[in-house]
Amino acid sequence: MEVNSKVVFGDEKIKNAYEALSSQKFQEKQLQEWVERAFLDLQKNAFSGIQIPKRIIPKDYQSRFVPLDNLWKYNLPNAWRLIYTIKRDKIIVLSIVLEWLSHKEYERRFNY
Repeated sequence: MEVNSKVVFGDEKIKNAYEALSSQKFQEKQLQEWVERAFLDLQKNAFSGIQIPKRIIPKDYQSRFVPLDNLWKYNLPNAWRLIYTIKRDKIIVLSIVLEWLSHKEYERRFNY
């Protein structure tokens, strides 16, 4: 099932980090391109990622963001991960970007 969504940032810090990628060196600019591609996919289908089991949602996500009842990861190239949640706002489905992190950081955060 495909569900269109509007992509938004979880907070200003994440939005600022995303905008700062464009003024960095090549690797960060490339990461920004991958994140933008992920945004396009999420706009077409909020369920483009892989759902993360509720039992392993990090506790700090619950305190940093609105209460989360779902969490998704979108695999980016070079083992980067985009972490997001899906919310409904009346008739609009929102894909809320919480962060992106390297595979190593992802494993650490989710205790793999």
